[in-house]
Amino acid sequence: MSRFRPGRVIGISVGTLVILMIGVYGPATLLGPLPHATVALTVPDASVAASTPVLPAAGTSGILAVTPVDASTGENATADPAAVGTGTKALGVDPIAFGGGSDPLPMASAAKIITALVVLDAKPLEAGEPGPAYSLVTADYQDYLDYTAEDARTVIVFPGESWTEREMLQAMILGSSNNHADTLARWAFGSVDDYLTAANAWLAANGMPDTTVVDANGLADGSAGTGADLARVAALAATNPVIADIIKQPASALVGQRGVNNTTAYLPEEGITGISRSYTDAGGVCFLFTATVVAGEKTFTFAGAFLGEPDYDTLTADLMALMASARAGVTELPVLVEGNGYATLTTAWGDSAGAVVGTPKTRFGWQAAADGNAEVTLDDVTTGRAGAKIGRVTVDAFGESVSSTLELDSTLTDPGPGWRLLHPIPVISALVNSW
Repeated sequence: MSRFRPGRVIGISVGTLVILMIGVYGPATLLGPLPHATVALTVPDASVAASTPVLPAAGTSGILAVTPVDASTGENATADPAAVGTGTKALGVDPIAFGGGSDPLPMASAAKIITALVVLDAKPLEAGEPGPAYSLVTADYQDYLDYTAEDARTVIVFPGESWTEREMLQAMILGSSNNHADTLARWAFGSVDDYLTAANAWLAANGMPDTTVVDANGLADGSAGTGADLARVAALAATNPVIADIIKQPASALVGQRGVNNTTAYLPEEGITGISRSYTDAGGVCFLFTATVVAGEKTFTFAGAFLGEPDYDTLTADLMALMASARAGVTELPVLVEGNGYATLTTAWGDSAGAVVGTPKTRFGWQAAADGNAEVTLDDVTTGRAGAKIGRVTVDAFGESVSSTLELDSTLTDPGPGWRLLHPIPVISALVNSW
């Protein structure tokens, strides 16, 4: 009869545990996968342009990059259809800079450019086409008489005359005709009040909440906006094929061969194309424009708005200063800089490495894109040699998505068998997670 032997049981148990440790724990810890490195996103220092925009300290002003339209075809000059449209989002750009104050100021005839854009939304027109004809009525003639009596800009009309949509737009944009602004509003929307409802809804929908119109021509002080918003209006006008064509090819005569003076042109020798230029006692000089800077074989176009300039001498000086800063600042700009880090990877055993840009990317423009809104995608990383590609970073630069590879800036080493055996929990967890 056998006897119970505690020592033997303990020995068997210990032996079993040793066998299990050698047969299961050892391989699991020594040969199993390592835990992935933890990731902390980082933001590199923003790239800085060679020259920042010089904008007026008074009034309110703004500029933004814009891709010009080939008015003869309606196509974007850089073959990027996403940059053409009647909505601000279609431009795909953010303001480059603001100047002066942020409070809305009277916009004078800049309101007529809003009228043109809103009317063209309601009554689309092909570039170069005359569009539908409208027979003027007594109210249109009375507007002409009333505005003439107020010494406001007008283009003469008579009841019963037939004006095409394009001719009305030419009179309003080129001649800054106040009476044609009211005529277009009534023709397109039935009444000026109905136009104002549509125009203010259009401004809100297109991301210009600080701008309001209370008339179709901007004579009322209540038609007011900010430089940032009105720069967007200028950009939308510049990318509208019909408006771009009207400004590019000023009419020598309209209905009845009557002349129309081009009120928009200003400092063309500086590369500036005027879109709207006007003066009121409350608003001062207000100017919407686009400007181009040529650097090598590339051309950069931006839109701008200056509101509240005290006089034309000041406007001239401010535009000259802006263009000088543009010629100094427009260049090939760093967007994704080689070596800039967008994440830090840290292993459970204490190694760390940065996820840095491997291939630099640049874009032609004025001021580099901000790096703060980067989209980072990374592979799961445990170990890796310096220079190993582990993901990508994508940023927006002038409305274009730009990306580059991310790579390790230093080596993440294997911790070795000692660390594995002494840290079973993270190793076993990694093994379980891999199943």
